[in-house]
Amino acid sequence: MMNFVEELRWRGMLHDIMPETEEMLLKESTAGYIGFDPTGESLHIGSLVPIIILMHFQNAGHTPVALVGGATGMIGDPSGKSAERNLLNEETLAKNIAGIRSQLERFIDFNSDIPNKAKLVNNYDWMKEFSFIDFARDIGKHITVNYMMSKESVKKRLGAESKVGMSFTEFTYQLFQGYDFLHLYREMNCKIQMGGSDQWGNITTGTELVRRVAGGKAYAMTCPLITKADGTKFGKTEGGNVWLDRHRTSPYKFYQYWLNASDEDAEKYIKIFTFLDKDTIDVLITEHKETPHLRLLQKRVAEEVTTMVHSKEDLDNAIKASNILFGKSTSEDLKTLDEQTFLDVFDGVAQAEVSREDIDNGLDMIGALASKTGFLKSNGDARRALKENAISVNKEKVKEDFSITSADLINDKFVILQKGRRNYYVVVVK
Repeated sequence: MMNFVEELRWRGMLHDIMPETEEMLLKESTAGYIGFDPTGESLHIGSLVPIIILMHFQNAGHTPVALVGGATGMIGDPSGKSAERNLLNEETLAKNIAGIRSQLERFIDFNSDIPNKAKLVNNYDWMKEFSFIDFARDIGKHITVNYMMSKESVKKRLGAESKVGMSFTEFTYQLFQGYDFLHLYREMNCKIQMGGSDQWGNITTGTELVRRVAGGKAYAMTCPLITKADGTKFGKTEGGNVWLDRHRTSPYKFYQYWLNASDEDAEKYIKIFTFLDKDTIDVLITEHKETPHLRLLQKRVAEEVTTMVHSKEDLDNAIKASNILFGKSTSEDLKTLDEQTFLDVFDGVAQAEVSREDIDNGLDMIGALASKTGFLKSNGDARRALKENAISVNKEKVKEDFSITSADLINDKFVILQKGRRNYYVVVVK
């Protein structure tokens, strides 16, 4: 049996671990769970860490349990939060849970006949009939307020520096999460809960409930929260979160996020976000340090993660799209881009609109460059640039006698003008 804990340890994915956890996992095959917060319909790349942990867990012969917090999502976890968040209604939660379920199924094996196939559970299923009186009597009496107050997530929100305090709703969150662990321990013989390092307090409340209520032994393990070397938040761009849903973050933008990682971050990411073995990674890191300008680590991380989250075809298209701005490409390459990828590639490039009639009549190059678009300042500038062979339409060099027609349109609505190597302009046909 693969040593699951050692695998996470060398990859830099181990933060806290309860004594005897490693020995227990080597001795027997068991079920272990991680909770996923259903605050959105899609997971983002921050969620990749717990997903990958469950993938390693399954590869080591254990049974991964993905818990979607339909009930706890109605309360809100205070861990790592400075203020209480908005609570979700049942309809929104149901929609979010369905989206998360479909994403998890791409990474973890829920369906095959293997003995340790994954399970997906929703804590709303066992919490919905639990009355407040029953919960307070059967669960609340086993955990003291002193114990709950000692948790870091509670102390931070109740400390002198906090101006918002904590509602009773949030204060009870650790009890609800602890009860999830107790329930899974009883129903699935689930002996370990895993999560981010900010979850340690909630997880250990669960192990304590298992001990006090069921007289059992449960285990806990956390991984570090992913940070970036420059201090900015992992998984965030100027446009917001980097999502696993292709409709929210296109495969091209997803690929670019990893490609733009710093050397320091890429050395960390290659261990955390890929399944490459230690020898392969050590060789890649050595080669990267010898030729950092080739960005070998960034490219390999981007390739591995884009293929895992999307597909090999999406990776190939993302690389092709990247080459449009930064490498050799043709008008045919441009025409293979779908509209969203095209817009992502040329995001921020200046543009102008021309009419469909202009294109149907054949838009002459002087009009395309100057009078109709303003890409160049004057007709004279346009003529000079064309004589100097400095102008391209859709990456192909053109002369003054060229006309832009419907055959040149990308997605039946775009044309790319280019002066020199780096000066691009988008013409949008309306």
